[in-house]
Amino acid sequence: MADNIIGRNLRALRTANHFSQEQVAEFLGISSSQYQFIESGQRTAKLPCLEKLCNLFGSELSMLYSEDEEVRRNMLVCAFRVDGLSSSDLEQVASFKEIVMNDLKLNRIVAR
Repeated sequence: MADNIIGRNLRALRTANHFSQEQVAEFLGISSSQYQFIESGQRTAKLPCLEKLCNLFGSELSMLYSEDEEVRRNMLVCAFRVDGLSSSDLEQVASFKEIVMNDLKLNRIVAR
């Protein structure tokens, strides 16, 4: 069940960012078919893979497990719509989004 939810959310994030399954698979260092199985919910993604995807999409890990439509909309806030990005471009996008997400987390902690 969780694999289906994660897959659905990953598909929504990938399409919102205009990434192909092949681009994301190459970014992860896995085959396109392996990534297709993750998105379809037929394969469980390991934690390091999910963390890397969260960095790429600018999403928190817990959001991938949510079926709440409001949470899904919030995940799409960091969508980065550019066509023709190379694998190294995706690495740079993921690094930048990781910095942004860490800053947001720190701000939430400080605000408490």
